[in-house]
Amino acid sequence: MHRLNPVKARSAPGSPSTTEQVRPSPKSSPHPTDTWTNATIVERVDLNEELALFRLLPDAGVPKFEPGQFVTLGLPDGSDASRAGRVKLIRRAYSVASSPTEERWLELYIVLVTEGKLTPKLWELHGGDRLWVAPRIGGRFTLNGVADGRTLVMVGTGTGVAPFHAMYLRYRKAGRWSRFVLFDGCRYVRDLGYREEFERYAAEDPSLVYLPTVTREAADHPWPGLRGRVTEHLEPSRFHRLVGEPLVPETCSVFLCGNPQMIDQCEALLGEHGFHTHGKKRPEGTVHLERYW
Repeated sequence: MHRLNPVKARSAPGSPSTTEQVRPSPKSSPHPTDTWTNATIVERVDLNEELALFRLLPDAGVPKFEPGQFVTLGLPDGSDASRAGRVKLIRRAYSVASSPTEERWLELYIVLVTEGKLTPKLWELHGGDRLWVAPRIGGRFTLNGVADGRTLVMVGTGTGVAPFHAMYLRYRKAGRWSRFVLFDGCRYVRDLGYREEFERYAAEDPSLVYLPTVTREAADHPWPGLRGRVTEHLEPSRFHRLVGEPLVPETCSVFLCGNPQMIDQCEALLGEHGFHTHGKKRPEGTVHLERYW
């Protein structure tokens, strides 16, 4: 999943990926093949056939960033311009899932979009392959401005959990929050890519409340966890039963990351209970948004 802004929305995963050539050959360009690249895939970890971790190392090293920010990737679009020597790149932005303290690579948590333009090409790459990564990492979906000691309620759907993974890794031993409540919503159990890692952290860290939930798993599946959309679990009485404390703006800051429909529904629900969305006109707002698709 990539960020909705600044790139266009995507379709849902469907048919198998393509095998389109990723890099222009030296014969089709007067320039060396690698002139457009500036980063290397250090490692690729396939979580299932449509979900993977890509660990990338820019030639200049891992740039400074705040957890929650995004980086833009690029691969040639295969157009006539590329074949003529002007490498035209398809670019998409992805939240960084690794901590800023991780110097070996930038970790990205990516779902294959078979009807998309970039991810079918990305799925053809493996460790050692080259690509383009924007030299700067940007975005405002961070913990900057959020006071220490609050209950942070993180709500992610699909790969929208990536920025929360980065935030938790960076600040888990820094006393940044009172509690870190993470709702991880997916269609199927197999799509909970960070589940084992977060369950391991939760067993060691009493401040972490990890709440994965699935929406389309079969009724006879042995999944012991939550079912239903994340919006259902944000209903105040339901939240109180799950977390053991009230969901109120006086003590809670909520971060929403995922598909726009989920965010709109959660924002409306929270608004009914006294929350306001953070923004220039309301900097004191305690709901922070990052729309994916």
